[in-house]
Amino acid sequence: MKDMTGFDVLRKIKTEKRPLVIFVTAFDKYAVKAFDIFAIDYLLKPFKKDRFLLSIQKVLTHFEKQQGYDAKMNHLLKFVTNSVKTESGPFRNKFPIKTGNTISFIEIDTIMYILASESYVDIFTTEKSYVHRMFLQHILSEIENETLIRIHRSTAINLNFIDKVVHSNYGEIDVKMKDGKLLRVSKTYKKDLQTLLGI
Repeated sequence: MKDMTGFDVLRKIKTEKRPLVIFVTAFDKYAVKAFDIFAIDYLLKPFKKDRFLLSIQKVLTHFEKQQGYDAKMNHLLKFVTNSVKTESGPFRNKFPIKTGNTISFIEIDTIMYILASESYVDIFTTEKSYVHRMFLQHILSEIENETLIRIHRSTAINLNFIDKVVHSNYGEIDVKMKDGKLLRVSKTYKKDLQTLLGI
């Protein structure tokens, strides 16, 4: 999601009875363990139709015995919040990239921009570029850096590495990065970018 996480959505639900929720995720950090403990079910993407139908069956079963579900969901939100708050250590500002049998740790502040192509992303840093198998939205959710923003459905940039904003034909704009790369800003993200840059 663009503006919030699934957990943010759950926190904003103020109804007397919480809805039954199936979590869908493409990565298995601490949240997956939390789902095992607290949630009805989670689907790890990509998933097949029969696995989806199994999740639906679990929901139907829970409708018959929903007692205690609200308390369970509140425990989940508290668990996740506390997990985020206690994250620390030398690797909290780094992002792991697996290549073959090795794992590299990218300094998040060195990421200049990310280009997506289907289920892969090219991550360009000040040092080198990396290819990683993950959807762009998921990697942005993982990194959670305020200066790393989306400017196109297949492009995210680090605001700290913008060199120039170039006005093109028909009211469109591009951003020129400090390494000389020219990237198109889509209409969907144009206004947000201009607001952030104060232009």
